[in-house]
Amino acid sequence: QVQLVESGGGLVQAGGSLRLSCAASGRIDSIKTRAWYRQAPGKQHELVADITSGGSTNYADSVKGRFTISRDNAKNTVYLQMNSLEPEDTAVYYCNADIFTIDARRNTYWGQGTQVTVSS
Repeated sequence: QVQLVESGGGLVQAGGSLRLSCAASGRIDSIKTRAWYRQAPGKQHELVADITSGGSTNYADSVKGRFTISRDNAKNTVYLQMNSLEPEDTAVYYCNADIFTIDARRNTYWGQGTQVTVSS
């Protein structure tokens, strides 16, 4: 049993910043990949950023230079620092993790989602 709990969303003005966090708990052996996705009104689900167990990162073109994904392995937590927010960033953000449990089962888990709203 694994659970991902998200926090940090909210309402900000354009140009502002937010930091999202996602903490994983349960019978976790290792985490291969951590990621953030988002879904905006009228848009399809898209990958925002991800980070591998080796520390390699990847970002969507639309957020490069503004967002930073990071991790705290001791806390099983991944963060998304969002700077210079734009109205186009308004979406529900979901964290995602590819996890091996103690019994060697691998699966993908999702957080509950957190709303980010950027006003102009």
